[in-house]
Amino acid sequence: MFPFSAVVGHDDLRLALLLNAVHPGIGGVLVRGEKGTAKSTIVRALAALLPELDVSQNCRFGCVPGSTDCPDAPHDSVERRPAKLVELPVGATEDRLVGSLDLEKALTEGVRAFQPGLLAAAHRGVLYVDEVNLLHDHLVDLLLDAAAMGRAHVEREGVSISHPSQFLLVGTMNPEEGELRPQLLDRFGLTVAVKAARDVGVRTEVIRRRLAYEADPVTFAARWAAEDTKLKQQITDARANLPLVSLPDSELRRIAAVCAAFEVDGMRADLVVARAATAHAAWRGATEVEELDVETAVRLALPHRRRRDPFDEPGIEEQQLEDAMRQAAEHAEEPEEGPDDDGPGGGELPEPQEGPAGNGNAPNDRPAPEPAPAFKARLLEVPGVGEGAPGKRSRARARTGRIVRSSKVDGNGLHLVDTLTNAAPHQQARGRSGPGLLLTAGDLRKAVREGKESNLVLFVVDASGSMAARQRMSAVSGAVISLLRDAYQRRDKVGVVTFRGNQAEVALPPTTSVDAAATRLKKMRTGGRTPLADGLLKAHRVLEIERLRDPQKRPLVVLLTDGRATSSGLGGDPTKDALKAAGLLEQTAVVVVDCEQGHIRLGLAQKIAEALQGTCVRLDQLSADHLAGVVRAA
Repeated sequence: MFPFSAVVGHDDLRLALLLNAVHPGIGGVLVRGEKGTAKSTIVRALAALLPELDVSQNCRFGCVPGSTDCPDAPHDSVERRPAKLVELPVGATEDRLVGSLDLEKALTEGVRAFQPGLLAAAHRGVLYVDEVNLLHDHLVDLLLDAAAMGRAHVEREGVSISHPSQFLLVGTMNPEEGELRPQLLDRFGLTVAVKAARDVGVRTEVIRRRLAYEADPVTFAARWAAEDTKLKQQITDARANLPLVSLPDSELRRIAAVCAAFEVDGMRADLVVARAATAHAAWRGATEVEELDVETAVRLALPHRRRRDPFDEPGIEEQQLEDAMRQAAEHAEEPEEGPDDDGPGGGELPEPQEGPAGNGNAPNDRPAPEPAPAFKARLLEVPGVGEGAPGKRSRARARTGRIVRSSKVDGNGLHLVDTLTNAAPHQQARGRSGPGLLLTAGDLRKAVREGKESNLVLFVVDASGSMAARQRMSAVSGAVISLLRDAYQRRDKVGVVTFRGNQAEVALPPTTSVDAAATRLKKMRTGGRTPLADGLLKAHRVLEIERLRDPQKRPLVVLLTDGRATSSGLGGDPTKDALKAAGLLEQTAVVVVDCEQGHIRLGLAQKIAEALQGTCVRLDQLSADHLAGVVRAA
């Protein structure tokens, strides 16, 4: 294993991991960074620095000696062993994470016995999740429960058990592949963004050390053994010093003031900062938390908590931190004054600017108005069950999803309960006389699993004068931003097609970088005629290309239009050409968002939706309750 001390740079990451090793109550570390930045190498190297543990011998859960809340209690003897680093693969099943019925004992002895999972193995150690942002939702839920309660509860396959599961949660992720659910993001105490150094000297040293390690790992590790031993002893000393560190009221007020200044949600941030500051003081051998400790903790604990919107840039700017610490210093000295809550809320989108009254003659090249504040978009799903990449939008068959039924033909893995149920009635006829079941090939049942997949969400946006002349693009832009945010959180691939003037254009080729889509939308020009037919044809061509690239990724087209067609781009009747072009998308899941406003409605968007065999909803209905499940029936 590559030595922790031999890692070049990444000082913030190293410190965050060491502080958690001193005080596991901080809540773990999330490591965000581009590929090839040694994220996994550093995390795996941490395990060698953790102090050894006294555990109950032969305890499957690694419990503290003398504990009475362990399923294996009472314990007889004590042994000493290193702390474990347990890795949770992205493709792990629910059985592997929480544990399951012991198949061997069930089949050979005919008894119910529990086989512990990774949550049991990680107790009092480190649970490491690489590519944590790609973890299946049902596994994320189980992790959240265990992290919150410090225990894992298993109720499945006739087994009911509860065991301690307290671990240091460390996750690594590449933000380009999607973001984490807010609930899981907040569970990480600290977060660090890492990137490759641009300094030639640093990069040279990285190459030199890596090549030396690959040439002779044993000799290389021996060169850094003394440094690692020193760090290990410093962790042990800091743990011993931790209960002796005091947190003065002045620093408590400083912590509260900083968190209030950054308008973080809830109180978890304040507690994490307090614990991290205390651990930092213990790490440097101090007996009292000082401003330096608070500032260090704030740098590590707040960046991911102040990010209220997926399109906000993560991190804290240096000037913001300096201003917040300066304001907090006043509260630290004057306890009678509370934090100022009169400022505007953070993370809000700007209000749309009122423009001059339109006269129906919109200019042909006008920038789109500022988007209206976006609402929370309802879930739009592609009908049926797919087999695409894991995500959070539509139903899909999956190798690692939740078990929904059993089958004799299709499935992944053994469906144990149904297999035993099918075998049980035949035991007497098969001559069973002792423990264990007699099975035949006909008894076997496979587990049919169902999860969620990501989709290709193609936004087709009418940017013509018929929309912009009446100041509608502000509301439309707000709707698209909301839908983009929804696509971002569900790990979709997103593309944007706009049509205006005489033709349509691909404003954004399908990409997983949804923030790029939002940037393109802000630069979108409006005005001119409405080539609706060309917009639908362009969408059809984009989908055809994407089907060749990824046949399993099912598309969802979201068409935002008022239905007016004043130009076909094809030389024929605009309306008839639009209806013909719609026929090319009739096998695709389509949601038409009717952007027509006013007391008199022509209902043109509804006709387009009927030609597309899709669903039509009004723009003002996007956040209404009855939109839930609008595209669920095949």
